[in-house]
Amino acid sequence: RWQKVLYERQPFPDNYVDQRFLEELRKNVHARRYRYWAVVFQSGAVVQQLCSVCVFVLTWWYMDAGMLSPQGLFGAALVSSLLGYVLFDAVDGGAGRQESGRTRWADLKSTLVFTAFTYGFSPVLKTLTESISTDTIYAMSALMLLGHLIFFDYGANAAIVSSTLSLNMAIFASVCLASRLPRSLHAFVMVTFAMQIFALWPMLQKKLKAHTPRCYVGVTVLFALAALVGLATVTSVGAVLFASLLLAISCICPYCLIRLQLLKDNIHGPWDEAEIKEDLSRFLM
Repeated sequence: RWQKVLYERQPFPDNYVDQRFLEELRKNVHARRYRYWAVVFQSGAVVQQLCSVCVFVLTWWYMDAGMLSPQGLFGAALVSSLLGYVLFDAVDGGAGRQESGRTRWADLKSTLVFTAFTYGFSPVLKTLTESISTDTIYAMSALMLLGHLIFFDYGANAAIVSSTLSLNMAIFASVCLASRLPRSLHAFVMVTFAMQIFALWPMLQKKLKAHTPRCYVGVTVLFALAALVGLATVTSVGAVLFASLLLAISCICPYCLIRLQLLKDNIHGPWDEAEIKEDLSRFLM
């Protein structure tokens, strides 16, 4: 009788297998079973980041058109940052701050240093890309914002995820767009606003998502509506297309994912590579 061993001579060819070989066949061992509303909830991170990019571009457009003053934007951003800062600590009762050991005084010093340096270098930011054509600036900004969306950390464990690269690309796009604004004050406010919406706002999103899921859903819906209303004031066609994109990501894509899971046909069996699960660290001593 044939045995699945290599240390004994058997009267069978090397590639021989008997009928018992397929008894260990398993299908879709690691397939995950998704629930529709759970996937819709997770897609909120993508929706929020798309809306963040939309709000940022709209804000730049209003400032470039002279419909939004830098003083007004800075005041609104300052008030919203203070409210978000209070909410960030109130969500978990300050447990995250105690674990990190970071004090409010340290946060205040970091904010003052960033604001002072950005304001001091705003004339440089304004004239940094004067030798580059406006069309090239727009193309670079669009490419950087697209890269920001691609490399952003949506919560997936993938090699392509890089929070640092994503943030740097967003700030680079903000510097490029800010250089096309009328004055240095506009550039300073634009870069500061970019840091708030691309660095601080996602941190608050993650905290809300982890501790208050219902509040997170409400904030996502309100943020998406605000982005759509702002976009509708500029272009109604763009607002319709953007709304279609958000609906496709949050409703249609989760349904397609669940349906495609039923078509998986991954097989596992004795032909797979062996996995050593025993702790072999004792052999390294």
